[in-house]
Amino acid sequence: MAVLQIRIVGDPVLRSPAQEVTEFGPELARLVADMEETMRDVEGAGLAAPQVGVGLRVFTYDIDGHAGYVVNPVIEVSDERQPLGSEGCLSVPGLGYETGRPDRARVRGVDVDGNPVEVEGTGMLARCLQHECDHLDGRLYIDRLAGEPRKDAMRRIRAADFNRVSGSTVASRAERVGSAFGRGALNGGGR
Repeated sequence: MAVLQIRIVGDPVLRSPAQEVTEFGPELARLVADMEETMRDVEGAGLAAPQVGVGLRVFTYDIDGHAGYVVNPVIEVSDERQPLGSEGCLSVPGLGYETGRPDRARVRGVDVDGNPVEVEGTGMLARCLQHECDHLDGRLYIDRLAGEPRKDAMRRIRAADFNRVSGSTVASRAERVGSAFGRGALNGGGR
């Protein structure tokens, strides 16, 4: 297992819809294991494959005593809304905003062997599942912001201070990076 480099807002892979996994085997198992190690290393609640430069529909999560991963997730959400909650993202370091989300989420997919997996939750788990599925669709949580919070987020991302914070975050993480999936890995890698 290895700690992978996390892509930062501005990287095109974060805005590209991820492809379904069609090849199951040791490479996929290694990707999931590396993503889980990376998520733990940076103390994240979840991590989607595009965040490590791999354009595949895979995410890991570890929040509120629930941990695991889902390959090729399909999400369903409730009509009920949860109260606004603080949300941040490993790919948008240093920023956090109150973000609205549906109260309940259910994700169905498969594991690294193609066996069915289902995860359902409310509150923070539901928020995490939705956040990670958004990544797989090329969407960041800041896209869900409206009005002044959205303007503030965009202003801060364009600011030199954000570039300093994100650069410092990338440099700090790079000291622990052990490998990276690049071109040609798993169905075409980070295309």
